[in-house]
Amino acid sequence: MRRITRWLLDTGPVLVLAAIAGAGSFTHIRDTATEHGQTGWMSWAVAICIDLTCVMAARERQRDKQTGRRRNGPISWPVLVLTGGIALSLAANLEQADPTVWGWITGATPAAAFLIAVSMLERRATTPHPAPTPVPQNERRSGPAPALIDYARRIADEHHARHGTPITGDALRTRLGVSDQLATDLLHTLRTT
Repeated sequence: MRRITRWLLDTGPVLVLAAIAGAGSFTHIRDTATEHGQTGWMSWAVAICIDLTCVMAARERQRDKQTGRRRNGPISWPVLVLTGGIALSLAANLEQADPTVWGWITGATPAAAFLIAVSMLERRATTPHPAPTPVPQNERRSGPAPALIDYARRIADEHHARHGTPITGDALRTRLGVSDQLATDLLHTLRTT
């Protein structure tokens, strides 16, 4: 119960911001789509496509960081998609605003707040991973790298301190973002050393 309460107090405000900002941005996009000939369900589809594309691109950008995927050029595909989605959302928000400086500022607020909320949620979803330590070819051994074992031990100790129970293989796999087999190997190593 304490864990849920702590999570709600920590993440709740960001989720509320994301929901409210997303609804405002969604409404502006839908209204702009309707005014420009996309009526009925199609205006809703346009709004959903733009907002969800931003969410997916932000998540994909984080996934690239987690997996160490390198971009091919000055800008990655997820960043390009995110930038395009933000530009479309912002354009629709500004289209619905009064043509004054304050109208544009208030019109842009839902798109900006939605982007900020999504980036905060994605930032929280990213767990730092230790950099692998290169091992000379002639010293390679079977099993997980010592740095990864140390990091897994810290995660397991933190889990035990927080929950009062040993960490499971699934929980370790999720926290580290590793395969089932590597999580099993790490858990076995932690329990035998």
